[in-house]
Amino acid sequence: MKSKKIIIGSRGSKLALIYAERAKTKILEFFSDVDIKKITTSGDINQKDRLSEIGGKGLFSKQIENELLSKKIDIAVHALKDMPSDETEDLLTNCFLERNDPREVLISNNNILVKDLKPNSIVGTSSFRREFQLKKIRSDINYKLIRGNVDTRLNKLNEKLYDAVILSYAGIQSLKLDQKISQIFSTKEIIPSVGQGVVALQCRKNDSEIIELLEKINHKLTNICVMAERQFLKILEGDCETAVGAIANIEGKNITLEAELFSIDGKQRFYHSASKDINSAFELGTEVGEILKKESNNSYKR
Repeated sequence: MKSKKIIIGSRGSKLALIYAERAKTKILEFFSDVDIKKITTSGDINQKDRLSEIGGKGLFSKQIENELLSKKIDIAVHALKDMPSDETEDLLTNCFLERNDPREVLISNNNILVKDLKPNSIVGTSSFRREFQLKKIRSDINYKLIRGNVDTRLNKLNEKLYDAVILSYAGIQSLKLDQKISQIFSTKEIIPSVGQGVVALQCRKNDSEIIELLEKINHKLTNICVMAERQFLKILEGDCETAVGAIANIEGKNITLEAELFSIDGKQRFYHSASKDINSAFELGTEVGEILKKESNNSYKR
């Protein structure tokens, strides 16, 4: 194994560094000298525009991947939901920490449930998926773009710029902000983003020592679920504008993938759920992806 220090690259946000520290703790079980390097990404700099308008999911990973390719870091830590479904050439993402809670939460002024929000209330969300999913529950409220880290979004809520915001439970839990939650949505009510709640570790394809190390900390059941979800997204050729959710669950020796896809205007919803043997996660993702792609007739693309 390497005699030098292992450098982990991470975004500099409070939440990203919590995830990086988790990865570091796992790695320290097998290697004694590990540091974290903070890297500012384009997605961190521009917190005003919708991601799909300024370059997509890669805005959160590109700079970190460049540091990895140029050997300035040895391992990149990402929130998997922020990564494109296609792997970057010469890099490998094949290590995942145990999944955090993948559900979505509502945080509202005065701790109001979504059913009790007044008509025309303003709910902040950064994704078309969340907007269209919530419209199934409440079509009489307004949805407005909100960007920035969790603290930034909660500050905007406190300033009464929004009546409520939708955020991932995993992030809120990690930041120990559970007391602010007004409502937790089940994955039946709101199917989460592909890879939501999963911390992914990426390395260079030719770095056999790091690959061997990451194999030791990889959470195998999370990896299997992620394989199905990401293959599903890859079949759809989904991007930041694609309003799509998918969640895989394992029970015994079977894996179930539940997915939904919306047309570009959000007016049509396509849903499918299927199960296979746990060893056929990749095939399951392919099958569900192809079914929804055919049913939607590409209405989810511009």
